[in-house]
Amino acid sequence: QRRFLLHRLLVLARLGEGAAAAEVAGYHRGLFENALEEHSGEQVSGLLLLYPSSMLHVIESCSSTIHLIIQDLASLQNQGHSALLQEIKVLVVAHNIPARLFPDWYVARAMSPVTCPEGSTQSESTAEVVAQCLTLLLKLAAWIQSLEDDSEDTSESVHTPAPELLIPMDTINCLCNAEECASPEDFLSIYLSPSQPALDSETVWPVPSHFS
Repeated sequence: QRRFLLHRLLVLARLGEGAAAAEVAGYHRGLFENALEEHSGEQVSGLLLLYPSSMLHVIESCSSTIHLIIQDLASLQNQGHSALLQEIKVLVVAHNIPARLFPDWYVARAMSPVTCPEGSTQSESTAEVVAQCLTLLLKLAAWIQSLEDDSEDTSESVHTPAPELLIPMDTINCLCNAEECASPEDFLSIYLSPSQPALDSETVWPVPSHFS
């Protein structure tokens, strides 16, 4: 079986008005199924972390699938206020990653809002906030791996991580508002521009090497 180079995408968004967690998970699951049918590419792994009014999503797959997902997110955002997801931002695209963080694709839900100390994100740069997100995602990946080791079938079930493993919802809201974070449409415009060098994790963000 042909193997593809792996890439990792990290996006976040606010949920549209009335959007249900199952609907958001189903939308992404359908994207992955279409990608496999159209491109016969690498299987998708990652984590969809759902909050009451926002989401954060890590996706690991081949370049064609990652590109297809960003394109679809751009189309989704162009639907305006009726869209399932709002204020979508691309935080990180890491190319040629050596290994997956997640054995499969998982959905995790924060049952109550997780907040950070008042004013803590306002005094930090966007790059510092992103780095903190990545650190917590590594802990989440290790926690999910421990569940995988203890069970024969945990894929695509809904997990409820401990609060200390979760990225604060205030942080996600802060990044949704950050001008430095590109929308899917803006990211594609930059990425596909012939005048721009190829983007990687180090040029998009100062991402810790252990994430990429």
